[in-house]
Amino acid sequence: MKKCMIFFLSLAVFCQIIGSTAHAENSPSHIYEVKKGDTLKIIAKKYGSAEGDIKRYNGLQSDRLIAGQKLRVPIFHNVAPGDTLWGLADKYDSSIQIIRETNGLSSDALHAGQKIKIAPEKMAMDGKFVLMTREEFQEWIFNHKFKRKVAQVQQHHTYRPSYKQFNGKNHFAIMKGMEEYHVSGMKWKMISQQLTTFPDGTVAVGRPFDLAPEGSFGLKNKEIMHRIEADVIAIENIGDFDSDQMTAEQKETIVTVTALLMLKYGLTPSIDSITYHHWWDINTGERVLDNSRGHAVKTCPGTMFFGGNSTDSAKNNFYPLVRKKMQEIRADLH
Repeated sequence: MKKCMIFFLSLAVFCQIIGSTAHAENSPSHIYEVKKGDTLKIIAKKYGSAEGDIKRYNGLQSDRLIAGQKLRVPIFHNVAPGDTLWGLADKYDSSIQIIRETNGLSSDALHAGQKIKIAPEKMAMDGKFVLMTREEFQEWIFNHKFKRKVAQVQQHHTYRPSYKQFNGKNHFAIMKGMEEYHVSGMKWKMISQQLTTFPDGTVAVGRPFDLAPEGSFGLKNKEIMHRIEADVIAIENIGDFDSDQMTAEQKETIVTVTALLMLKYGLTPSIDSITYHHWWDINTGERVLDNSRGHAVKTCPGTMFFGGNSTDSAKNNFYPLVRKKMQEIRADLH
């Protein structure tokens, strides 16, 4: 876990680096703000990196950049008397191993005047899938810019895979399995959901945020389905919460991720902004809320999801936690 995450995040939100690499020397900020006309190639050359490395530093799913977007980039440090690898790693929110590998150092010895390149830690990625801790996701979502309007966050559980299929190491295998089912079985273009939370508290980005989810309500009427999902972010929470007892780590991640989405898109927790799959007729697309009798509805996100899948459970058990987390995040940023 990164030691100075709150400080680093504040820099990510409020600071920018301009000019050549010389302006980044001995600065504790790894953040560059994308300007009109910037490309990955231009930025990679500017900071002496490969384009693929810039993508891995930032969890980028494509080469597209948007002006105002924040990117984590390498910085350069001119070694002063008394500098140590441990001190530099602490100062620049890096690690001794990363500094050694980036600079091809065979020992910990440094000498005054030596120029050291300090690269950000690469994110865990497999293709377009990005796996993050809660802290990393907070930084990721505030650094990114998106064009699609979002007014609603969907909460789902996966039913299958449930907790029985998760072994603590197979995050990407589960993501690929879900995508294979969505593409081959459901005939969708790619994985349906933007976000997936896991029992160990990690969260993965799947479908790009600027693409509306596909088929996440499973409606027979595709026209209605696409209309409902046009301004939605879909979250699949790994687990069958009709039977699986949610872990404390996953619970904290679901609350945190939802709070961050509310802040990112300027939303307030309510039945209109945070919706449960259970509240919709899966055939007609009608929002039935708690009046499900006579309608085709699923138990998703689960009868034990934060006390249940009714609107009262959401209002009494889930939304208050999201509002509290939003207040905590705001306080940390200031």
